[in-house]
Amino acid sequence: MTPAETAGRPGKGDDGRAHTREVKLACLFTQTRLDEDGRPLADRGSASYLATFAPAEEFGALVAAEAIRRGSRHIRQLAVIGDGAKWIWVLAAARFPEATQIVDLYHAREHLHDLADHLAFIVSDPDEWRAERLAELDAGNIEAISRAARAYPLAGVKTGELETKIGYFEANAVRMRYARFRDLGLFTGSGAVEGGCKNVIGARLKQSGMRWSLRGADAITHLRCQDASGTWNQIWPKIHNQTDAA
Repeated sequence: MTPAETAGRPGKGDDGRAHTREVKLACLFTQTRLDEDGRPLADRGSASYLATFAPAEEFGALVAAEAIRRGSRHIRQLAVIGDGAKWIWVLAAARFPEATQIVDLYHAREHLHDLADHLAFIVSDPDEWRAERLAELDAGNIEAISRAARAYPLAGVKTGELETKIGYFEANAVRMRYARFRDLGLFTGSGAVEGGCKNVIGARLKQSGMRWSLRGADAITHLRCQDASGTWNQIWPKIHNQTDAA
């Protein structure tokens, strides 16, 4: 962002200042079929995107409105997939109390690798320990992961860090029943929204040397979402003498 848009905002840079602003993105789509291996397939052309720089509560209202427009009140199985951030589940519980909440499996695996690295100095075979825990994660057996992680005596700061890392899994245990989700034919990964972050937002707003005003970035973000959702012609209809490019 331009310096004026981040003035006075704390950041993670060496100078302590923010240089970016957070944009929130949602991708809504339907899934009615499985591939030949029993894995879910998103319905082609069914995705719609929305994004905003507004606070989480306003973002939640926008997502809920788009879901209603798409007929969410008549869907047999509604699911919300997120990366484990608490604010996502707060909004999901408030806006979609009937939905199955699922932590993105790939984010969960990243956290498990972090947990394994934390204990690598004390376990006899770190690679084997990690592989066993990953198998338990894929099965949705969070209790087994917790037991295995707490089996080693740690002291001081490392104990507190360990509890924080285990706490991530225990707080999200009900959202990590991956074997059950697969049996139901549900997605366990948030690839659709991760792809949106990269292609809808990043590919346009994060090019080399770009510095955005909030107003400009917000406008481009909305246009990009409309285009990715296949609704461009609704906001930019052709006049009678326009034709498609060759």
